[in-house]
Amino acid sequence: MPRGRYSLHDPHDHTPLAEEHFQCAPGPSGWRYVSQLTTPTGDHHGSVDLALDELGRPIRLELHAASWQVRGAALDGVTWVRTDPTGAHATEGNTPAHAFTGTSPAFLVATTRLLRLTASSAATRVRLVAFTDPVLAPRTVDQSWALLNREAHATDNGPLTVDEYQVTALDTGEQHTVHIAGDVVLAAPGIELEHLETPPSTFPETP
Repeated sequence: MPRGRYSLHDPHDHTPLAEEHFQCAPGPSGWRYVSQLTTPTGDHHGSVDLALDELGRPIRLELHAASWQVRGAALDGVTWVRTDPTGAHATEGNTPAHAFTGTSPAFLVATTRLLRLTASSAATRVRLVAFTDPVLAPRTVDQSWALLNREAHATDNGPLTVDEYQVTALDTGEQHTVHIAGDVVLAAPGIELEHLETPPSTFPETP
């Protein structure tokens, strides 16, 4: 069960945004990721709880940020309920998307579990509902993912396979690279892995 800490920063000017203390693990029904976020000054900033089924679909999502809350799941596309800080107003949303995304590294791992790309796969388009900070506002985004390279690195715990993905925002054409080992993001825009207590989990090979 990997445990560790990511630092999150603005990908453009590198302003520190938060630290995300996480743990994650595959299980009999898929994969689960939980984390607590703190501000650069150490104050509580929010939390993430994401569970996927064995096909990589989100069976439960719960986000907290700035007293806003979102609960969602894959249902008729994806469905969610967003609650304001007072708890008095809740808004339900639904859209024919494949999954969710956001600032947490969990969503990058979740997208790779959903797509199951191989080196021979063509770039694959995916529609996601992004919950944007600081009020978890929903926004539908279209991306294209391609697996550029898969490389094994020798470590004290055996070989570590690192996947390099190219992600393209289809509305702007902007591209960036994401490096993932198992269920841990090693590097991505706005994300740095600062500490990892145990090696990443490995997933079974795609049939």
